[in-house]
Amino acid sequence: MSAAVGTSFADQLWAALPLELVARFRPVVDRIAADAGRRDLDRELPVEELALLREAGLGRARIPLADGGLGLDWPTFGRLLIAVSAADANLPQILRGHIALVEQALTSADRAFADRWRARIAGGEITGNAWSEASGSTTARAGAELAVGDDGVLRISGRKFYTTGSIFAEWTDAVAHRIADGTDVSALVRLDQPGVTVLDDWDGFGQRLTGTGTIVFDGAAVDPGDVLPVPERFGYQTALYQFVLLSVLAGIAHAAVAEAAEAVRARTRVYSHGTAAHARDDVQIQALLGELAASAYAVESTVIAVAGVLEDAYGAALALRDEPEDAAARERAARIAGLAEVRAAQAQSFATGAVQQIASRLFDALGASSTARSGHLDRHWRNARTVSSHNPVLYKNRWIGEWVLSDVLPDPLWAVGAPPAR
Repeated sequence: MSAAVGTSFADQLWAALPLELVARFRPVVDRIAADAGRRDLDRELPVEELALLREAGLGRARIPLADGGLGLDWPTFGRLLIAVSAADANLPQILRGHIALVEQALTSADRAFADRWRARIAGGEITGNAWSEASGSTTARAGAELAVGDDGVLRISGRKFYTTGSIFAEWTDAVAHRIADGTDVSALVRLDQPGVTVLDDWDGFGQRLTGTGTIVFDGAAVDPGDVLPVPERFGYQTALYQFVLLSVLAGIAHAAVAEAAEAVRARTRVYSHGTAAHARDDVQIQALLGELAASAYAVESTVIAVAGVLEDAYGAALALRDEPEDAAARERAARIAGLAEVRAAQAQSFATGAVQQIASRLFDALGASSTARSGHLDRHWRNARTVSSHNPVLYKNRWIGEWVLSDVLPDPLWAVGAPPAR
């Protein structure tokens, strides 16, 4: 059963969600939204806000009910992420690496790994991300290294950047070069141990509260059972990572329109060459906000369409997990994962420009006073521009065109770093 469609603009974000989810999350999300602008202005990390979402169950939303989760499918989870993003665009991005780990635990054929991590996730633990490096890596291998120490313990060393969410988490998902076989692997590293330093040194102008800074590993211990070659992870992982950013963009779009409308309703000053005595009655302003709201709705609809393809990819991955030697299941899972990548790229191509335009044009409905830092309306453009700079859309449109012309699906794994030495 879905919540009834409300009359206010904000109600629309919750309209398609089940009533029990609305009751569980909306009071928390409304509380988070109330102070989001000030937190951005003061650069105050949302530690308490994330704790509230963890307590409500956002980190275990995809875990089945029987295992202590909420059992949400991708379209439902996507709508919830958009609602949270509209309240504070930092929060779903903080959980981006965690959401990917949840999917690995759900689809892994390694039952010991799956059981161990489902229990940890159901118990409330979360994982950050530590894949990228500001320097030291190439497109062929990570700079961080994983090797057995003199004491016989597997240990990770290196410096990672863009470690989104890790400063809030118990674990981080780090990519390192395994010395033993020359393979890049994903290693889950416990953060509260010797040999780990987490720094809040992210200085981007947007998404300022995501903890996207530095981690230094200096011989931190790693459980060999928590190490997996990157290509052996679930096949739609890059589409999933992009989907989280898309949900953030959709939330930003809705928040920008809602706050612009609120500012218009509060305006007492008008221009003499406007069309009404009150800004909210000016037909030009009405038309502009109508256009921006329509664009926000189109972004949301596109993102939810991608969630449907992710659900298809998840189903195919489960079939492969249960029948790992089935060649047809393997081919189908790869095909659907590739299609999820294409659909995520198509949505990214549209949403990247649309949301930045919404966040910029909202100022046309207001006066110069709307640019005051105390109003923090600028955070929507800064956040949208920053989110859109991850996995740049510049490289995605070619993928889409190649698929349209030649039915060639994108490479599911790619890397960023210095070119490898010839």
